[in-house]
Order: sequence, then C-alpha cells, then structure tokens
Amino acid sequence: MLTASERKASTPATDASPRTTQEALRDRLVAELQEKDPGVALTSLQREMAQHPSLAGHCASLARALGRAAVQKYGSVQRAGRWSRPVCDTSFATGVSRMS
Repeated sequence: MLTASERKASTPATDASPRTTQEALRDRLVAELQEKDPGVALTSLQREMAQHPSLAGHCASLARALGRAAVQKYGSVQRAGRWSRPVCDTSFATGVSRMS
C-alpha cells in the first residue's frame, strides 16, 4: 500500500510548466489592482523593478497587463486611463488604450 506522499510522487504533474517569476508577479499585481486600485499596483510594480532589476525587461508587459486589468475593472478606457502615470514609460497607458 502506498502512502500519500508516494502516491503524489508517482502521479504525473498536472501543470508541466512552472510559472515564471514575472508571471507570478503579474498575477500578484493584478490581484492587488482588483482589491485596491491601479495606483497601488503601479507603485508595487515600481518597487519591484527597483528591488529586482533583473525583471526590468518585463516591466512594459507587466504595466500593459495592469492597464488591461484596469479597463476590465472599471469597464471604461477613460476611467482606467485616469490612473495612468509613467511607469515603464507609457506601458500602462498602452495597455489601457489597446482595450478600446
């Protein structure tokens, strides 16, 4: 009879591809945007870029994802665009505008 840990070890993984650091960060920032507001999430993004410069190459895509999430949250490009500020250049605004 197999123990629970032995069964788990012998069972194929359901998610073959592990999440990348930037995917995990994106999910956390989008959740923060949903719980609070885009300003809080953008501040967190800025902080993460300062603390982890190796993620800088992903900053624009993360900010665009936040822009899209803001439009989904507020249901309006205009309302979401009010949160726009220069994080990762204009990527948040680009994410907002692409939803129109």
